[in-house]
Amino acid sequence: MKVAVFGATGWIGSHIVEEVKAHGHDVVAIARDPSKVTAEGVEVRQFDLSGDAKLASVLVGVDAVIASIGGRAAGNHEIVANTAKNMLEQLPAAGIERLLWVGGAGSLEVAPGIQLFTVPDFPAEYKSESLAQGDALQVFKNSDSAVQWTFICPAAEIFPGDKQGAYRVTVDQFMTDAEGNSRISVADYAAALVDELDSGDHPRQRIGFAY
Repeated sequence: MKVAVFGATGWIGSHIVEEVKAHGHDVVAIARDPSKVTAEGVEVRQFDLSGDAKLASVLVGVDAVIASIGGRAAGNHEIVANTAKNMLEQLPAAGIERLLWVGGAGSLEVAPGIQLFTVPDFPAEYKSESLAQGDALQVFKNSDSAVQWTFICPAAEIFPGDKQGAYRVTVDQFMTDAEGNSRISVADYAAALVDELDSGDHPRQRIGFAY
């Protein structure tokens, strides 16, 4: 399978690139600045998601897309929902039916209909990007696109670290361990996401991974 990774130069995106390679797939690393792609053995293509170019122009020969994007660095959080909308509209024309989206833990529910980012003690520094991911989630839920998308949230704390080789999967609900912690290493999150790519177990669903 040839898999395009948007946001391939980011912290999470770069781990996903390596994990897609480890699973035996071909990688197309897509970035606004291709010179920042450091992974070896991948095809690199340039694309600016904030521009007007059609996605099909950069997705020739691609079978599936993974999107790991955010607006924190440039302060353009609107790019998150806009990209979700564009991908759902344009991927079918490119012959692509599978989209995995790196979401945020803030959209997961602590109670039915109550998202984590709405609780009073949610960290203010993550609120804007959580709201942006919440907007993107609504785009997915309201879409009638033929794309088989999966919105994939990490645990509340995603940290640098090696694989522990075990993780749990949740659908919609915020998940903690026996000590009340919600954690996963970036390596295990990337591995879990590519496991989902291979299995296709959760089409058109929001899921999350945590220890």
